[in-house]
Amino acid sequence: MPRRPKRPCSFPGCPNLTDGRFCEEHEKQENKRYETYDRDPAVRKRYGRAWKRIRDSYAAAHPLCERCLKEGKYVPTEEIHHKLPLSQGGTHARENLIALCKPCHAKIHAESGDRWHNH
Repeated sequence: MPRRPKRPCSFPGCPNLTDGRFCEEHEKQENKRYETYDRDPAVRKRYGRAWKRIRDSYAAAHPLCERCLKEGKYVPTEEIHHKLPLSQGGTHARENLIALCKPCHAKIHAESGDRWHNH
């Protein structure tokens, strides 16, 4: 299946082409900016060392994106997502987790309006 053409990085003035929203350099900057200014500080408290161990263990057990796998596509896991968010009473229990690739993870958050909300 042919890949989509690369598009310009969304960072102002950056000429680099990328598959995602930002080039590698600016994706790191954007994530850092998001963590510092846009993400709720209470969220940071919920994701500590214990979460990292749970996440890594789940990713090792589920190396492929579970949504893509249902469609017959083999895409490596890049994110571990909570089906019921912690902010809504969810837990780190394995039955509340799903392994996803970045596009599937972004799609879930875009549909629920979590990160890319309209101001």
